[in-house]
Amino acid sequence: MSDGSPPISTIEMKPMSGQLFDHDGQRKYLTADEREAFLKAAERAPREVRTLCGVLAFTGCRISEALALTADRVDLAGRLIVFESLKKRRKGVYRGVPAPPALLDALDLVHNIRQLQQARGGGRNARLWSMSRPTAWRQVKAIMDAAGIGSGPQASPKGLRHGFGVAAVSAGIPLNMVQKWLGHAQLSTTAIYAAAVGDEEHHIASRMW
Repeated sequence: MSDGSPPISTIEMKPMSGQLFDHDGQRKYLTADEREAFLKAAERAPREVRTLCGVLAFTGCRISEALALTADRVDLAGRLIVFESLKKRRKGVYRGVPAPPALLDALDLVHNIRQLQQARGGGRNARLWSMSRPTAWRQVKAIMDAAGIGSGPQASPKGLRHGFGVAAVSAGIPLNMVQKWLGHAQLSTTAIYAAAVGDEEHHIASRMW
């Protein structure tokens, strides 16, 4: 049965240069092991840094989109985090991304989500993180250093976003769903993640080794 996504072979693919590999051929996405190491290292960070890292890792959002989150856009009942897609040509374009229960519980505990949503205004003006983008970038990079991820192009918040895309496609999530979660305007942008070398490709290749 079709999941509604067009076959990858029919999608106009963008060049890989500048996408999942840099001009030196270095990988720009975190592997599954690196994502796990990152999350373990984040457990030892201050609580607000830990929740920021969790949101980045489990939703694939841009760091600026995470910092723009307000308490009213954490949908605890619907188990969603709702992001404003900041790279759209107009404001007010939102997307909901499913989030693990443990992450939602942590957001509620650390940022008082339920309490803020029950107050006047429903949490619309309550930013979850008050740090600037450069500060947030440095905090995330410090966690990556602590996780031993190294100094390659994948060791950045953008590496987390790419890693999310690769992990989603590798897990068999339909491309159109990954496109929605990442806020891509074009499916061809999302399709680059299907070109990453994942466990399935290694398994196929192992047949001839």
